[in-house]
Amino acid sequence: MPMSNMNPISLFFLELLLIGLTAPQFIADDGNHQQFVYSGFANAIFTVDGTASVTPSGLLELTNGTAMSKGHAFYPTPLHLRGSPNGTIQSFSASFVFGIISVYNLSSHGLTMLIAPSKDFSGANPVQYLGLVNGSNNGNTTNHIFAVELDTWQNPEFGDINNNHVGIDINGLNSVQSHTGGFFHDQNGTFKNLTLSSQEAMQVWVDYDREKMQINVTMATLDMATKPKRPTVSTRYNLSDVLNDVAYIGFSSSTGKINTHHYVLGWSFAINGPAPAINLTMLPKLPRHHPKDHRSWVLEIVLPIATAVVLLSLGAIAFFLVRRHFRYAEVQDDWEVEFGPHRFSYKDLYHATEGFEDKNLLGVGGFGRVYKGVLPGSRLKIAVKRVSHDSKQGMKEFIAEIVSIGRLQNRNLVQLLGYCRRKGELILVYEHMPNGSLDKYLYGKEETSVLSWAQRFWIIKGIASGLLYLHEEWEKVVVHRDIKASNVLLDDKMNGRLGDFGLARLYDHGIDPQTTDVVGTIGYLAPELARSGNATPPTDVFAFGMFILEVTCGQRPVNHQNTEDNQLILVDWVIDKVQKGAFSDTLDPRLRGSYDVGEACLALTIGILCSHPFAKARPTMRQVMQYLDGEIEPPELSFEMLALMQNEEFEPYIMSYPMSTTSIATMPHLSGGR
Repeated sequence: MPMSNMNPISLFFLELLLIGLTAPQFIADDGNHQQFVYSGFANAIFTVDGTASVTPSGLLELTNGTAMSKGHAFYPTPLHLRGSPNGTIQSFSASFVFGIISVYNLSSHGLTMLIAPSKDFSGANPVQYLGLVNGSNNGNTTNHIFAVELDTWQNPEFGDINNNHVGIDINGLNSVQSHTGGFFHDQNGTFKNLTLSSQEAMQVWVDYDREKMQINVTMATLDMATKPKRPTVSTRYNLSDVLNDVAYIGFSSSTGKINTHHYVLGWSFAINGPAPAINLTMLPKLPRHHPKDHRSWVLEIVLPIATAVVLLSLGAIAFFLVRRHFRYAEVQDDWEVEFGPHRFSYKDLYHATEGFEDKNLLGVGGFGRVYKGVLPGSRLKIAVKRVSHDSKQGMKEFIAEIVSIGRLQNRNLVQLLGYCRRKGELILVYEHMPNGSLDKYLYGKEETSVLSWAQRFWIIKGIASGLLYLHEEWEKVVVHRDIKASNVLLDDKMNGRLGDFGLARLYDHGIDPQTTDVVGTIGYLAPELARSGNATPPTDVFAFGMFILEVTCGQRPVNHQNTEDNQLILVDWVIDKVQKGAFSDTLDPRLRGSYDVGEACLALTIGILCSHPFAKARPTMRQVMQYLDGEIEPPELSFEMLALMQNEEFEPYIMSYPMSTTSIATMPHLSGGR
C-alpha cells in the first residue's frame, strides 16, 4: 500500500517503529546495572565538541579532515561506576566499531574511548595528544581518566612501540600496556596484524574485571563470527584508584597536518555484565574518500580489443617505457627500505609540479630551487625543493636525520613530509605555505604587503615557540642553523612557520655536539662559529636575535645599501640608537608609527640580548618565551653591556662577504661530519 494512502494512525506507529530500530537501549537497575547499545547513530543525541558530529547516514564522525583539530563525543548521561559512594569500581564491558580514513596512505593520528569525570576537554591538545590531555597535565593523577587508544603515529615522548598500536592509558598517553593492532587466532594462537588506518571498519571490546583488577582489550575484523578468546592487550590495574563514582564515557580524537577522518559506527556498554551485541547488519557504511581508479576499468575493456594491434604497438610501447624509465629514474639503496613511508616517488613529484615547470617555481636559493605542487590522488599541496649533491658519503646519516625531522609536530614548524633521490639530486618535500616567505613582506615594494606590528609580534612569538620545541621539547635537540626571514614561511592565516631544515642537525639531550663545517647565512652567524664551528642552541638563539631585530626594524642584519650613521651591522646600529634614547628611530618606517610601544621595546630588548657576542650571556629559548609571554621581565640593558656588545672584533669577518643573504655552504655536510 503506498505510504500516501496510509491513515495517520498507521503512519504514527510506523515512525515509532523506525525510531525504535535506531534508538539506543538503556536499562537502569538500582544503579548496579547500566547498559546501552547503538547499532548506528541516526537520531542519537550526544554531547559533542570540536569537529565531532553525527552524520546524516548515522556515523559518529570525530574528525572531519581539518588539520590540527580535535573532536569529542560523550554519552550525555553520567555513569555511576561504584556500588556505593565509597565502594570499588564495578566491572564493566564496552564494545565499539571504528574506522580511520587517511589520504595518500600517510600516517595520521588516532582516537580513544575514555571514561572521565567531566565532558570538558577544551584544554586538551590535538595532534599527538589525541584531544585527551596536554603537555602540562599528561600523566597527572588528578585527571581520573581511563582510556583505550588506537594510535597510528609513533610518539617517542610517550614511549609508543610503533605507529600502529593499541594502548591502555591511565591519566595520560604513556600507556601502561600496549600492543601492535591485531588479534590472536583461536585455533593456533598466531597473531594477525590489522592496520588501524586501513579504511576498513573493525571492532574493539574493552572489559574490566573488578575482582581480578584485570583490563582486557580485544580487536577483530567485522567478518569474524565471535570475539577472539585471547585479548590483544591486557594488564592488571585497580581502576578504583583512578575513576570517580560519577563519570562520563565517550570518545576523543585528533588530527595532525594530514587529512584524516575518524569514525565510530556502533557502540555498546554495560556495568556488571557483557556489553550488548552490536547489530553489525544495521551499521552505516564508511565513506570512500578514494574512488577506484578508472584506468583499471579502461584496461579491462581495451586490452581484449587491442589484441589485433599488439605487434604494431610493441615498438611504440618499448620506446615509451625506456623514455619513462629515464624520466622517472631514481636512486635507491638497500638501507632506504626502512624509510619507505617517508620516500616519495619521483613520478608523483614530477606530475605534482607539472614537470617542474617554471610557472610553479616558488623561489631560488643557495641550496636549490623550490616548486609548488599538488600530489595526484590526495590533492595535498606541497613545496618541493631540489638540491644538487655529488657524494654518497654521509647520505645514509643525512636521510635518517631528514626522516627524524619529518616526525616533528609543532604548529610553528613547516612539516617536512619526506624525500626522494635521483642521481646527483636530493629532493625534499614540505607542506606548502600559501603566503610565501616573510622577507617579501619586510622588503617588498608593494605597500599592500606591509605587515602590521601585531602581525610581526605574533610571528616573532610563533618562531620562538617553534625553536623552544626544537631545542628542549622534542626527543632530540634540533639545531636549525639557518634561521632568517626568508626561511620563515606564512600559512593561510599569516602564522609564522620555521622551514627549510636542510641544514639542521640532531643530537641527544645532554650531548656536546661536535661539528667542523660552518653553514648558515652571513649576518645571522654567531661569533663563536668562526672559531669552533660547533652549532648549538645558543648559535640558533643568536640568529633568532638578529631575526627579531630584522622584523622589528625592517632592515637586513648586514646592510650594504643603507649605511646610515656609518653602521653596517644592524645590531650595532640599534644599540647606538638605544644609547642615544632614539628608540622610535629603530622601528620600521613602513609601520608609520602604528605599533605597541611596550611590545616593540620588549622585542628590541630580546633581540639585543639574544645577539650578545658571548654565548653564555644569551638567554635560552624557554627564557625568551617567558619574556614574550610576560611571565618574567628581561634583564635591563646596561650601558656597560651595550658598550661591550659594540666590540668591533667580528666586523672584518662580516665585511669580507658581499651580501647579508649569502649562504656560506651548499651541502658540505653530505660528505660526513653531521
